[in-house]
Amino acid sequence: MSALKNAKRKVHKSEVVRRCACWLAAQYMRFVWATGRWEIRGDEKVDALYDAGIPFIVSFWHGRLLMTSFGWQRERPFHMLISAHRDGELIAHTVKHLGIDWIKGSTAKEGKKSKGGAQALRSMLKALKDGAYVGVTPDGPRGPRMRASDGVITVARMSGAPIIPLTYGVRGGRVLNTWDRFLIPYPFSKGVLYWGEPMNVSKDDDLEAARIRLEQRLTEMTTEVDQMTGRATVAPADEVWERSA
Repeated sequence: MSALKNAKRKVHKSEVVRRCACWLAAQYMRFVWATGRWEIRGDEKVDALYDAGIPFIVSFWHGRLLMTSFGWQRERPFHMLISAHRDGELIAHTVKHLGIDWIKGSTAKEGKKSKGGAQALRSMLKALKDGAYVGVTPDGPRGPRMRASDGVITVARMSGAPIIPLTYGVRGGRVLNTWDRFLIPYPFSKGVLYWGEPMNVSKDDDLEAARIRLEQRLTEMTTEVDQMTGRATVAPADEVWERSA
């Protein structure tokens, strides 16, 4: 564990190492996708929104972030909300190699005023208004695991854009012992990328009820793909703030 922490410190300190690590991570993701046997489910709903020119919000758990970028059409402008924390910057620079832009989120902790949250909200609303697509991990940047915050619900209600839940499962891979139980798939594996039904949030809808509905649907979908691929199910965290050691 100490060796891993020391390696992470070196990556954070060296810009050259950071850039190389992000490039290598993006190439690994491409290799996993190219060598895997991937089944995409529910993409006809997404194609219908693409064809109608309707921007939408993609919502996926932080632990299933790695391969979800292969679910959308590359020619479509896509912006992912990512924490301004150092680990978030690594993710941002990695997905940049896959043609995904970064909306800088907040690093504020639960219960504290966020200085970046308002700017992130404005950026997401502008992107959707301009016809782009936005990706959000509702349990990010630090948990609790598979417990949705109401931020994505607020964006959906203010923009009128539907939320589409997205997840994936893979037969070969490793679940890390991190707060989000991050899944790293292996090459040459069978995987399932699963789009859920679009979820609309009107101005009259109750925010908490909508938040719970999204949370339950994303968890159900993740359980489904894990069962499809013979993987042990990852349970949501208790509704407290978990941190990795």
